[in-house]
Amino acid sequence: MEQNQNFPSADQIRAEWKRLRYRNSFLHMLISTISSLVVVAAIAVLISILFLPVLRVMGSSMEPTLTNDQLVICQKSGDFQSGDVVAFYYNNKILLKRVIGVSGDVIDIQDDGTVYVNGKAIDEPYLNEKAFGECDITLPYQVPDQRIFVMGDHRATSVDSRSSTVGCISEEAIVGKVFLRIWPISEIGLLT
Repeated sequence: MEQNQNFPSADQIRAEWKRLRYRNSFLHMLISTISSLVVVAAIAVLISILFLPVLRVMGSSMEPTLTNDQLVICQKSGDFQSGDVVAFYYNNKILLKRVIGVSGDVIDIQDDGTVYVNGKAIDEPYLNEKAFGECDITLPYQVPDQRIFVMGDHRATSVDSRSSTVGCISEEAIVGKVFLRIWPISEIGLLT
């Protein structure tokens, strides 16, 4: 009995070997790329959560500095000065407001909305208009230890440290200092 055996030629074996080698190298490259992307994404998430939280602005209390639906980045920091924009926890929400005074400062607000810190009117170029707003605290007001006094830039509508419901913010409640706007792209830049 004669068997008809068709063995592949050397060229066919070489072609099959190249095809398998290419497939294995492609799979290896694909797995390596996916692994790298997963690691980079995990690192980005950790950095975002631990060091540079990204927040979405909701509402109008910080207009014109920050408007609804903008994205900002916070820097975890414990060194706050008058004029800094900070993010803090309040009633299971994160609010954004501007630091007006720190521990020991005496805050006074005139009927026309002019704010005095330690007897000096502060320069507020970030405001469109001054307003007394919702204020039920006794003025002048001294900021307690380890707390900061905050106000929104849209003074007529902002509920902030002028209201006893919010009050001064404890340092433990602060998420960080807002320093960079990242969305929309046309408005990317450092906050002033």
